[in-house]
Order: sequence, then C-alpha cells, then structure tokens
Amino acid sequence: MWACGGSDEGTQQPDPWPKEAAINYTQRFDVGRPQSVAVDDAFNIWLLAGDRIGVLRPGETQPQWASNVGQAGRGFTSTVICGGSAGRAYVGYQARELDNPQRSSYQDPSFTEGDLDAVKLTPDGHIVLEEHIHHSFRRDPEKNDGSLSWNAPTNLGIRNSNDWRYDEDRSVLSCVKVMRGRDKGEVYVGTNHGVTRLRGLDYNSHRHPVWWDNGSQRAGYTHALGIAKDGDVLIANDWTFGIVTPNADLGLWDAMSPKSLNPMKVESSYLPEVNSLPEFDFWRGFQQTTDGRYYLASKDHGLWELSIVSSGDTAQKGIKLSGLPTNELTSLAATDDGSLFIGTADAGLWRMDAKKQFTRVTDIPGRTVKQLLYDPNGTPAMLYVLTDEGLTVLRGY
Repeated sequence: MWACGGSDEGTQQPDPWPKEAAINYTQRFDVGRPQSVAVDDAFNIWLLAGDRIGVLRPGETQPQWASNVGQAGRGFTSTVICGGSAGRAYVGYQARELDNPQRSSYQDPSFTEGDLDAVKLTPDGHIVLEEHIHHSFRRDPEKNDGSLSWNAPTNLGIRNSNDWRYDEDRSVLSCVKVMRGRDKGEVYVGTNHGVTRLRGLDYNSHRHPVWWDNGSQRAGYTHALGIAKDGDVLIANDWTFGIVTPNADLGLWDAMSPKSLNPMKVESSYLPEVNSLPEFDFWRGFQQTTDGRYYLASKDHGLWELSIVSSGDTAQKGIKLSGLPTNELTSLAATDDGSLFIGTADAGLWRMDAKKQFTRVTDIPGRTVKQLLYDPNGTPAMLYVLTDEGLTVLRGY
C-alpha cells in the first residue's frame, strides 16, 4: 500500500471524484481508450482521441465529446492534451518541419500550421476553440519597466519569442502543468525544437538543451518534461537534458544572458554511461523524487539515476537501475510518498518505493503505459494512468 499525500497549498478544496484506491474510469465513466488525458483547476478531466476532444465533468457519468475543433478541423494530427485553468485545456498537434524555419513574411501560410490550441468549456457544457495560441509575451530585460517589446504580427501560432520570423516549434510532443508553488497553473510544452512556457493564453518560446555538430545546433525532440519539488523545470529530449530554475517573469523564459535570469543546474548534458553524445538516448521521462534524486527513463535504455557532476559540464553521471523486466520505458511520475512510478511499453506499470524496491502495480490493466499524470491537489492525490486498455486512477493505495 502507498499513500499519496495531499496538496501543500492549504486552500485547495477537496476534489469531487470517487475515493477508492483504484478506479477504472474506462469502465465506470465510459471514457474509452484515449491517447492523452489532462485535468484542469476545476478537476474536469480532459480526454484526447484523434480529432475528438472530451471532458468528464464532476457529477457526470460519461464525458461530453466534440469533433474537429481547431487544428483538428484542418486535418492536423493531435498529439497531447494538457489541463489549464478551470474549464480550459491545451491541445497539441503535429506539423511538418521546415527545411528553413526562417520566414520572410507573416503571410506565409505555413505560419498557421500545427502548434497548440486552447479549448474551453462553454456555460452549457460544450467544448469550443478558445484560440490558436499566438500571444508571445516578451519583456525586454534592459528596459525593466514592464513594457512589451515583441511587436510581431498576431495570429501566427507559436514563433520564437526573440524573433517572430523563426518558425521552429511546430509539433507539440509533451506537456506538463505546474501543480503547486509560485507558478501553479502554468504549463510547459515540449516540441520538436524546445520548450515553450504558457501562462493563460500568453507564451514565451523557447528554451532547449542542445549540442553542436560541425557548427549545426542539435536540439532533439522534447518528449520528457517534469517539475522538480522546488519548481525547477526538468527537460529531456532525444539527445540531451537540462534543469532550469525559471524566473517568475514569463517574458524572460527564453533569456540566456545573463545566466542569472534563469539559472541552470544542468545546461545541456548527457550520460556517457548510456551512449556517446551523437547517439540517441531517447529520453521519455525526467522526474525528481522527494529525497532529491533525479531519474531519467529511456525508450530503449531503461531507468537511470542522474547525479549532477557540475552544472557547466556536458557529461553528467548516470547509474542504470535494475529491477524492471524491460528497458522500454514510456513515462515517469514522482509522488509525495517518495515513490517513482514507471510506465513501460510492454510490461505495464511499475513502482519504485521510497526504499528503492520495485513492484508491479497489478491494479492497472494493459501492457503499454501511454501516460502518467500526477495531481497532488486531489484529496487524496490522484495518479492518472493511461494504458492501451484505458484510464485508471490510483489514490490512497
């Protein structure tokens, strides 16, 4: 048995969902087998299934669904959904990469492809497009007077905040919501190029761990995002990883100089124990447990404990952990009791408890874990486990 703790926010109201230790939401609430799940500040559960967006509201017995909303209506392939404020969610999409991401005109139609939509619930319970995310919030650190200095044309989607002509973050691959602390409610989105920070309908893009290959920047696809216990942003892509302490000012998220604006505990690093830098490590999860230890999960290379040698070093220290039946991992979630939950591609859900012992979580149907989402604001906290067999929620178990 393990016990998920409650929120440290104090004012959080108890959630309205059933309190059993393990609840199969696919069976009880007919949520089907979605590809992604999210929860907003009002405990609405959002679901993504191809061109359909669903929401299961407290007190209802099944979700409401809407089709072809936003980019889905234009034929783009959806990827992930992430919860926002009460009644709002963000939906990510794929788009083709550009051979040359620098555009000379905002009239180029490729500017409006892919990226991210904000959707919302209407008062009568319908799901509608709120807007295609396009408000880049950029503050000039030299002025320091609160003025906005980003004067790009509107309605372009997500562009580089320091230069709207660069259309690099085109496909959304991952997202994580800040569940507590100073930046509670903000969302970080991992893309084919970097990490975009969202506050409501405003964004700043982007930050990324990178490496250089004969003068070319290699950024990697960001599939792994996490929030550390102190609010640091944990970023890992197919090659490298980084740890950023975010400035409170959204407009400074992409600022790299001076480095004190967004201090980096790890700037752009890799684990030589896994592979050489040019080889893919395929990171799919990056979490910190309550004891302060960091863990990385790979699609092909198993579970690794990270030790930071130096913030400025490219190579950090990694130790591979034994105890799992497979090296093919999909996701990680750290919970308030000190556990680390590990999603696998072919062996279901596993738990490493605070004593570093591994056990299979047998309450979860399915062999492939698609997503792990931990919400400490539930009472008790809720771990959403999405597999090839549907959605199960664990709490107080």
